[in-house]
Parts: sequence; C-alpha cells; structure tokens
Amino acid sequence: MKLYLDDNAAAPLLAKLLRAAGHDVQLPVEVGMAGEPDAVHLTRTIREGRTCVTKDHRDYLILHTLIMQAQGRHPGILVVRKDNDLTRDLSPKGIVSAIRKLEASGAPVADEYIVLNQWR
Repeated sequence: MKLYLDDNAAAPLLAKLLRAAGHDVQLPVEVGMAGEPDAVHLTRTIREGRTCVTKDHRDYLILHTLIMQAQGRHPGILVVRKDNDLTRDLSPKGIVSAIRKLEASGAPVADEYIVLNQWR
C-alpha cells in the first residue's frame, strides 16, 4: 500500500516497520512538508494516490466530510486513535498489524475514513 504518514503519525519506528512489511511509505520531512496544515498533507495524498495515516482524528474527519459532501475523492484516511487506554491504543507494531488485517479483508479504503484501532 502507498502510505503517507502525516506529521503526528510520522514516527521513524512506524515508518521502518511499515516499509519492512512491504509498504511504500512517505514522511513529511522527506518531501519538505513537515509542519504543513492537515489540508495540505491531505492534498498531497490525493495528488500522489497515497493513503493518509494520521493520529489527528477530528481534523481529518472534518476534511473527509468536506470532500464527500463536495462529491470529491481521496485515496483513504487511516486514523490511529490514542485514548490512553491500553486495551484500545495501538503500538507501531499494532498499527502495522491493523493495516495488514484491513488489506486482507478486502475492505475498500479509497474515499473511506477508517479507524485502525477497530482492526486490532
């Protein structure tokens, strides 16, 4: 899967684990996008056909809703919720596992807002 980790998901360990699992991963710092607003990150993912991975659930839900209301499209938004609850929060390995399970399910990702915690 072609992934883009926005600023708040762009941990080097997560990128390393995702790459080791066979994903094409892009980090904001690698492409001169560090510190840009969420809408700018999402615009890049749309332009490049990359699924966005983020921990910023609220802002990306707003962006997803806006795009859907405008009858637009995006490659998908994968959200990692952090609720300070060890039974629901995901470690970097847990995120890789959740993405693997999501892919294996065949569930559509394009134009979807998916909370990865539900794919533990």
